[in-house]
Amino acid sequence: MLELYSWNVNGIRAAQNKGLLDWFNETQPDILGVQETKAHPDQLDEELRNPPGYFTYWAAAERKGYSGVGLYSKVEPKSVQIGLGIEDYDSEGRTIVAEYDDFVFITAYFPNGGRDHSRVPFKMQYKAAFLDFCNQLRADGKPVIFCGDVNTAHNPIDLARPKQNEKTTGFLPEERVWIDQIVEEGYVDIYRALNPDQEGAYSWWSYRGGARERNVGWRIDYFFITPDLRDRVAGAAIHADVTGSDHCPISLTLA
Repeated sequence: MLELYSWNVNGIRAAQNKGLLDWFNETQPDILGVQETKAHPDQLDEELRNPPGYFTYWAAAERKGYSGVGLYSKVEPKSVQIGLGIEDYDSEGRTIVAEYDDFVFITAYFPNGGRDHSRVPFKMQYKAAFLDFCNQLRADGKPVIFCGDVNTAHNPIDLARPKQNEKTTGFLPEERVWIDQIVEEGYVDIYRALNPDQEGAYSWWSYRGGARERNVGWRIDYFFITPDLRDRVAGAAIHADVTGSDHCPISLTLA
């Protein structure tokens, strides 16, 4: 089995102080994509930057303490691309693309639209560029797995309070329609495919008002796969019991 994980750690150094490495050493993921690292690699201690038995890769934002993604992999990828090749997004450290023998794995941190919605256009542009990139890989005959914090709940089942959030970024119609589009194009939201009616399955909770304790959350972290990988899927899970961030890890198990 191949155990793939994704986790928005909301500051990897803060998560380290809350037990990230204990979880990592116990779980021993084959591949882990982390998002919102909020750090440059040279700000990380050796144990976090290069744990034994792993190859690691980092995409950091030019702005300090902002965005950033990382990849931990037991197997060395055939190739790794930092970013999509588009400066506007790559300067924010949002994407790492790793090619393996039997699939391309992408960890991504999608932009937040902002409370005033000022970043929604930027978010939608990133989403469009990201999909173009994935579609090119598919056109080249490569199976694709992408994971991360998409910063969008797809359907009412994916958040605790859909009615109250219809005008909140993360659940705006134009943000949600992008997920409709990728599903129509064949990408599989694997957790939802395996658990079509599962309510209360969330990956992010506000730090305010005891939201996590009351499970007032959103499912905004995903594993999407191309249909050619569907037969290999042995499971997908949301690990809501794992603390250390306002998000929890999610996983995909492949045979």
